[in-house]
Amino acid sequence: MMELDLRSDTVTRPSAEMLEAMCHAQTGDDVYGEDPSVNALESLAADMSGKAAALFVPSGTQGNLLALLTHCQRGEEYIAGQQAHTYRFEAGGGAVLGGIQPQPIPFNEAGELPLEDVESVIKPDDFHFARTRLLCLENTQAGKVLSLEYLKDAAALARRYGLGLHLDGARAFNAAVKLGIEIKEICQYFDTVSICLSKGLAAPVGSVLVGSQELIVRARRWRKMLGGGMRQAGILAAGGLYALTHNVTRLADDHRRAFLLADFLATLPGLEPISPPQTNMVLLAVDGPRFETLKQFLAAHQVRISTSRLVLHRDIDDGGLARIMDLFAEFSAVHTPGAG
Repeated sequence: MMELDLRSDTVTRPSAEMLEAMCHAQTGDDVYGEDPSVNALESLAADMSGKAAALFVPSGTQGNLLALLTHCQRGEEYIAGQQAHTYRFEAGGGAVLGGIQPQPIPFNEAGELPLEDVESVIKPDDFHFARTRLLCLENTQAGKVLSLEYLKDAAALARRYGLGLHLDGARAFNAAVKLGIEIKEICQYFDTVSICLSKGLAAPVGSVLVGSQELIVRARRWRKMLGGGMRQAGILAAGGLYALTHNVTRLADDHRRAFLLADFLATLPGLEPISPPQTNMVLLAVDGPRFETLKQFLAAHQVRISTSRLVLHRDIDDGGLARIMDLFAEFSAVHTPGAG
């Protein structure tokens, strides 16, 4: 029985067609700027995002770190969400490697940083404080999509205070597909955007950082310093190229399956989603001992979860979804108080 993995969309495996493209990739030494596949990926990513330049990096963590290092100097500050990857889940790289102070604030229920809260933590021009230089947003945030109106207002606030604006756009293509727009309509509000190729787009590795020529030149220097300069990286870039040209529109399938799963779970007592999904994530209001029982039950039937966040992706098709639904129904029948 094939294992089904709901832990994250990072677990996807490259398709046969993607592997074929990678096997036949043209390569060169990318540190010399001579890898044609990397150059093609960067050109395509810049064009799709509406930015002047792009940089292929090994991971979204490095893409975000390069943005922090490019926008901020030592002793300066960036604002991010309390649960944001740029603050909580990337090992403190900005502080450790860049001497950049984070200023976290809570996300609201829409996945936004309330702009009045952002404004309240921007530091005055006073030598007692770290200089606030950058505002970092996240899209999607726990599967929630930031509206274009909010992005427009956030950009206006950043301009008013002379701040850079960076987007951790690990799942920005999910947001674009949900809104029915091209990703450049999201990217237009940001100075830099980090876009992951190895989540819903299903490439095996890599992200792209997009921005102006000046910012990407600076980021490229930082990438070299951090050990991210790769040689015949076209083998990896070819996976990213395939992802951008074949796997964007299919994200809608992941969203559709997430909606179907959420609707089904809403009929099972004690397994209801916290709220209807917007993209490919279903968040359950299940924790404590009941969650551990659920996790063990699913694992015994070759379905993996790690938290109450269930993530749909390319490797879970309609047949896999039906199997997952059957298992949740069986669990509910056996483990719901009063059942049977």
